[in-house]
Amino acid sequence: MREIILIKNGELVLKGLNRNTFEDILIKNMRKALAEIGEFTFKKSQSTIMVEPNDDDIDLDDAVERLKKVFGIAALSRALVAEKDMDDIKVKTIEYLGERFEEVETFKVEAKRSDKKFPLKSPEICRELGGHILSNYHDLKVDVHNPELTVTVEIRDTYAFIRGNNIKGAGGMPVSTSGRGAVLISGGIDSPVAAYMMAKRGIELVSVHFASPPYTTELAEQKVMDLLHKVAQYSGPITTYVVPFTELQEAIRDKCPEVYFTIIMRRYMMKIAEIIANHQNCSALITGESVGQVASQTIYALGCTDVATELPVFRPCIGMDKDEIVRISREIDTFQTSILPYEDCCTVFTPKHPKTRPHIEEILEAEKALDSEALIQRAVEGARKTVIK
Repeated sequence: MREIILIKNGELVLKGLNRNTFEDILIKNMRKALAEIGEFTFKKSQSTIMVEPNDDDIDLDDAVERLKKVFGIAALSRALVAEKDMDDIKVKTIEYLGERFEEVETFKVEAKRSDKKFPLKSPEICRELGGHILSNYHDLKVDVHNPELTVTVEIRDTYAFIRGNNIKGAGGMPVSTSGRGAVLISGGIDSPVAAYMMAKRGIELVSVHFASPPYTTELAEQKVMDLLHKVAQYSGPITTYVVPFTELQEAIRDKCPEVYFTIIMRRYMMKIAEIIANHQNCSALITGESVGQVASQTIYALGCTDVATELPVFRPCIGMDKDEIVRISREIDTFQTSILPYEDCCTVFTPKHPKTRPHIEEILEAEKALDSEALIQRAVEGARKTVIK
């Protein structure tokens, strides 16, 4: 049997004259996702991309699992290639979906006839194939509204395709169609979710992590690398910078009022991340902040943080509560790693009573005690670069 994978590309069909460009990038991303398991041929046809293995030994189950994590795919399905002949379609439908017919009680048949020269119209295809299925599986019932199994026959220019239920894809836009963004990544629950959500909108990710040894450990850094590895399964490779932050945090502790520790720390993170982002041709910063979640994430504190950078700051979790963020983290398999008990630099020197309504004038006055330019320069120069796949 000759089996392929059919890709439905969702909102890309709305891209008008730019649609081919978006589809080409999607195919490039799919090719990368499948590179480890073999070579495939990709063919665009209307709103569908056909993915055909070039070797009979390729594991299509593995291919489907990898493609389910590629942004830009709304749905996908394995499909059997048949001749454009009803007798061949009938025989191959029973051969291909026989096990599924044994597992369900209800089904329906849908037909899509792109080749208008095919002698039967779509309703006639449905009736003839549905009757053939019922004659082979007497316990089955037709349910056109809520079937357990939908059998779809697509009549194309050269062949017919037979498939079962669609598999939900990752959705969104192909990564790299929306530019690049630098995500400030910690070991918590929120920032990996924020990274995932912006990658879903087509943004290619660069990540910046701040390490504060000896206050933070190698285990804390490894935890972040593990989180990025999970996000990279959706986003593709992530260029990552680990920034030494100890000197700067100790300077803030020693020279600035305690109530401003967290706000000033966040501002310097943004300044450093902006330098790295510009170096990496990023057009935005990304954080996992959510309004009101902690003292540094009040609307007043966020305002003081934003003016530290000229780049726009994307906060995809901004209006979400913790339960919503946790739900997504479980879906992308980052939650269990995020809750490992290895603290990151955000918990170092946390003030007992942080100021929740800071004014930027107060913050700027407090920062005068710091040798800002030198501290920032040493942190950027000390950053370690790696690529997470």
